[in-house]
Amino acid sequence: MTRTKKSGMKTRGGRVAVIGALGLASVALAAGPAFAKGGVDITAPPTAQVGKTFTVAAHGDDDAAGYLRLCLEGRSGGQAWHRVTCGAVAPTGTEAQATAQVKAAQRGALEYRAIVYGLTSPTDRNPVRERTSAPVTVNVR
Repeated sequence: MTRTKKSGMKTRGGRVAVIGALGLASVALAAGPAFAKGGVDITAPPTAQVGKTFTVAAHGDDDAAGYLRLCLEGRSGGQAWHRVTCGAVAPTGTEAQATAQVKAAQRGALEYRAIVYGLTSPTDRNPVRERTSAPVTVNVR
């Protein structure tokens, strides 16, 4: 008498489905965006006196570039942003810093923000904007 064995198509089909799902999941994870770590902080006094000097300081880091440079920008009365100062170029792994001494010339609100630029070398002429801080406001009285 001859015995016939089941082919096990259900078992093989289940294995193929599991292997396919795992392969698809690994491809989806590899193709997903990678996020760089880092941040930027800016400090300035909330108020200042007309004719007095105050300090705006910022520090930031980002691991997406080989070198970093931090710049401070300012504006008054909702005008366009203009560069106040830039700090020295720093290698990744150290914080980029910038500090500006600003003299309050007239009454009103002044806004400042910090921007971290990524560079491929210390003399890179095409920096890439990596991070921008939220603006801080200094009310000049």
